[in-house]
This record gives sequence, structure tokens and C-alpha cells, in this order.
Amino acid sequence: MPDSKPIVPVILSGGSGTRLWPMSRAEKPKQLLSLTAEETMLQLTARRAAGERFGRPIVVANAHHADMVEEQLAAADSAARALVLEPMGRNTAPAIALAAIAAGGGAEPLLVMPSDHVIADVDAFHLAIEAALPLVEEGWLITFGITPDAAETGYGWIKVGEVLAEGVHRVERFVEKPARDKAEAMLAEGGHTWNGGIFLFRADAYLGALASYAPGMLHAAQQAMANGRRDGARIWPDAESFAASPSDSIDYAVMEKAPRVAVVPVTMGWSDVGSWDALHAISHADAGGNVVRGDAVVIESSNCLVRAEPGKRVALVGVEDLIVVASGDDVLVLPRGRSQEVKKIIEAMQKGG
Repeated sequence: MPDSKPIVPVILSGGSGTRLWPMSRAEKPKQLLSLTAEETMLQLTARRAAGERFGRPIVVANAHHADMVEEQLAAADSAARALVLEPMGRNTAPAIALAAIAAGGGAEPLLVMPSDHVIADVDAFHLAIEAALPLVEEGWLITFGITPDAAETGYGWIKVGEVLAEGVHRVERFVEKPARDKAEAMLAEGGHTWNGGIFLFRADAYLGALASYAPGMLHAAQQAMANGRRDGARIWPDAESFAASPSDSIDYAVMEKAPRVAVVPVTMGWSDVGSWDALHAISHADAGGNVVRGDAVVIESSNCLVRAEPGKRVALVGVEDLIVVASGDDVLVLPRGRSQEVKKIIEAMQKGG
């Protein structure tokens, strides 16, 4: 749509990503790591929203990561229009409010993307964006629904409603992360998508929805930006003002309440890379089903994921279905299929001091 306003990418990069411990840590979370390619997740996110239809990105990040974010964007031939440095995490709805205000709060369309997802088919993603733009210009709030291929219980789901335009449907309802039987029923029934957490809407439409459904959050974000400071592209929202904001996701604060919410179902090779098992599933494996990166010796072993940081060596003999990760002073070993339990390790280490 050449005569429409440039799309402003909004990249949410505030997460801590501890599910991929020991590589991903609070000081360097997974979006700043090279997990699926030579470039980092942040760089891949910036590249998929680059080109003549897109403006420079607005990035919302943890203040401790500011230098790394700027360096990585520069290495990916990108530079932030604004780098909004959250004084504390308040979930996605307030973070997007800061970005919408930084964008000027007008009619510019904002493409909101987590910084740590994989999209293998970028062309399909761009076609979905184009399908959504006419309704976005009319003030609709759009989410991109991922075509499901499994009865996932770790994602929210979306019930797809009536057709609004080619490839675009009204959202009939959002479904919380379901129990296994409910997920299996939705997969079998069809007409449902996963909620991938990617959105497209005008800045003023989003801020208007906040004014209706979360006015306290909007006020806190406005005050934080008005009382914050700026140095070049970097913006530090005022901490005291932002702390007054409720902590809520965009789904709860806005998308489940607003009347004009639509979904574009899309198959685009999406993954949130939410665990070591997820990384194994989307990575290229050798003839034995092993996914190996780094200095590793793998003998008579199959279906393993092995990662060794520079300076580390890992050796496996006669094992199968293991995840082995060596990073810093830590080594993780666990069976494939149980990588969601990394959180138990984090909790145990925190209790142990």
C-alpha cells in the first residue's frame, strides 16, 4: 500500500528469558543471543521489519541493555528512532503505551513484535501485514494468529470469527492457556489460532483504547514520558510515574475488551523459542537427529541438543534424547521433553542463594 503511512516497528525487548538458562540470563537475555542463526534474535526481528514500507524501529528495552541493543541494531544496519528504557517491567500493555507515545500518538501504524521470536517465512508475514492495513487505517486493532499444528497448552488461543476482509476475521474470543483436552478439541475443531503476541494498530487507536479500558495505565505512561529525560534516541521514562502503572498484558488490558479487534491467521514458521526443546524442534539436525553448536564431540548419540559457548568443550558418548548446554561456569543436562523444568533450577538456585 504505497500511499499509506510508513509502518513503525515496535520491538519489545524487555524480557529476561530465563527459560533458556544457562545461556540466557538477566544480564544478557535470549533476544540478545545468537540462537537460531549467526545474528541475534533482536537483529533478526529488526531485519524482518526493514525496507521501504517500514520506518525506523522504536525499541522498548531494559536500561541495563541499552548499549548492547544499540550495538546489535547497528550491526544489523538499523538504528532506533527511539530507544525507550523501562525503569522497571510492567508487562506489555504499558510498554506499548510508552512506544505509542514515543511515536507521537497519531495515525502511524505500529507493528508490535516481541524481540525473541522466530519467523521463518517473512514473505508470509509481510502479506499478512498488507491484508491487515486497510482495517488498521480504519482504527481496528489487529493481532496475528498463528496457524496451530499441535495442541499447545503453553499459548493462548484465539477463536476466529466472521470474515471482515480477505484474510482478516473478527476475533470471536480469546482463550486462556488451555488444559490439554481443551487444546486438543480446538485443534480438531479448526477455526482457532495461537496467540503469537504480534499486533498492528494505529498509535492513536491503541492509546484511545487505553483511555477507555485502562485509564490509570495510560495516565502513568503519559506522566512517565512527560517527566522523563532524553539523550539522542534514548528515552528514560520517569521511574516514579511509571511505577504507578498497573502491570498487565495488552491482551487483558485492551484486546479482550475493545469492540473492533481482528485476527489475521497466518502460517509463517513461527516459534517463540520458549524452551531448549523448542529450539531443537526448529533447528537443522544431523543424520542422528543431533543439533550441535560449538565445540562438541558427539559419538554414537542421537536426538540430542548440544551447545557449548566459546572456550567450552562438551563430549557425549552413547546417549540419546539429552539437552546439554555449557555456558559460563554452568552446565545444564536434562532429558529432552523436560526443558520447561529449567524454571525449577532457577528457583532452587535462588533459594540456595
